[in-house]
Amino acid sequence: MAKVLIIDRDESFAGIVSSKAQERRHAAVHSQSLQDGLKKAFSDTFDVVFLSTRMPDGNWMPALKKLVQTPSSPEVVITTESVDPDEASYAFNNGAWDYIEKSYSHDTVLLHIVRATQYRSKKVLKRPSTSLNPQTVRRIVGQSPQIQSCLDLLAQASNSDAPILINGETGTGKEVFAWAIHNNSRRADKNFVVVDCAALPETLIESTLFGHEKGAFTGADRAQEGLVHQADGGTLFLDEIGELPPAIQKTFLRFLQERSFRSVGGQAEIKSDFRIIAATNNDLKDAVKNGLFREDLYYRLCTFTIDIPPLRERKEDIKDLVMHYMHELNTYNNVEPKGFSSEFFDVLMNYDWPGNVRELFNTIERIIMVAGNDPIIYPMHLPPYIRINVSQSQAADADGTLSHGTFLTNVDQVGALPKFKTFHENTMSAIEQDYFKKLMSLTDGNIKQACQLSGLSRSRLYALLKKHHISHSS
Repeated sequence: MAKVLIIDRDESFAGIVSSKAQERRHAAVHSQSLQDGLKKAFSDTFDVVFLSTRMPDGNWMPALKKLVQTPSSPEVVITTESVDPDEASYAFNNGAWDYIEKSYSHDTVLLHIVRATQYRSKKVLKRPSTSLNPQTVRRIVGQSPQIQSCLDLLAQASNSDAPILINGETGTGKEVFAWAIHNNSRRADKNFVVVDCAALPETLIESTLFGHEKGAFTGADRAQEGLVHQADGGTLFLDEIGELPPAIQKTFLRFLQERSFRSVGGQAEIKSDFRIIAATNNDLKDAVKNGLFREDLYYRLCTFTIDIPPLRERKEDIKDLVMHYMHELNTYNNVEPKGFSSEFFDVLMNYDWPGNVRELFNTIERIIMVAGNDPIIYPMHLPPYIRINVSQSQAADADGTLSHGTFLTNVDQVGALPKFKTFHENTMSAIEQDYFKKLMSLTDGNIKQACQLSGLSRSRLYALLKKHHISHSS
């Protein structure tokens, strides 16, 4: 017997689902609010959850994320009175079993219950991340549902040789995840070869990847083995794959399909057995739409994807990250452990960390130098730009100057309310622009320093400054 949870304010629809569940001798429980539904989901075990998009006490989207991460990991069916493509996309991208319109027949409801419970009967619910070697994932720190979900995917990816695409902002730890996948795979005893696609000179990409023969071009005074050959038997990690020039993408696609290559100036085909992991901080789907990235190469790379959340979306992990890295640095430098004031963590939690975990770790290194022999870490030990940012944000929240609501101040009619997508894009653009203006002001337009503070690559920073029409000095 399975258990079905219905989170819906519509008693009539809830009655239909309950009736269909009971036809199959399943137990059904009804909640008329998100709060009560989530409470039930975390305190009991459910196989299937029907979640309505229209609830009186909140947004269904965050609730979906929480439901799929409960210990029983139920199959969640999103129910709506009117189908919205953007909602459907969100639902499927965040683990929903299906997204259906309530006008569907009663038999459709029953079919979802039957199919989901059949699937559950064959599904192993034990979290796969427990099978990971602890030493290989010790640099992945955090207990948040978001990072635990990523660890589950990491474990699944490690048991396969399928290509992996890791998505995430700069500084989220994409290479750390790639390294952990390699070291939990059957290839762990072979090479893990890193290729920084953003740093490859376009004229030397083929030579760097595939190697070259002596005399193949000016300056080739000896034969050179390429990175691809070095990855034979192991893993080839292509960092920032989105930066791979269009001219080389066709060559690289053929190489991935054939698993063979020729060195520059060479005649013989060389075979290489490797596992491919790619990473990007750009939206490759947008790059495909804009003609900047080959669609066939994209689909070749994204057999299995892992989306690493930015630090601002898992702030509950900040304290664990600080304690972990502080311990590592203290041990390495033979420094006595220090205490922390509560105000110190308050500031960390109120900062959005655009450079993500990398920026946090760089900040901790700086704190150790600044604190010296001080036994307690206070906000004063933090970099000024972080304290300034937090103070300005708090002041802005107080007077509403940067509150999201101010973008809707003059909206007092239904027809004047913008589409959510438009509102979100405009709001985020204004916030981004404010951030980069402040960044360039604090660094006096120095690009090198701005990259260090923001955690962005030089090319990415230039692109964002151009987008927001912000000048720089170097």
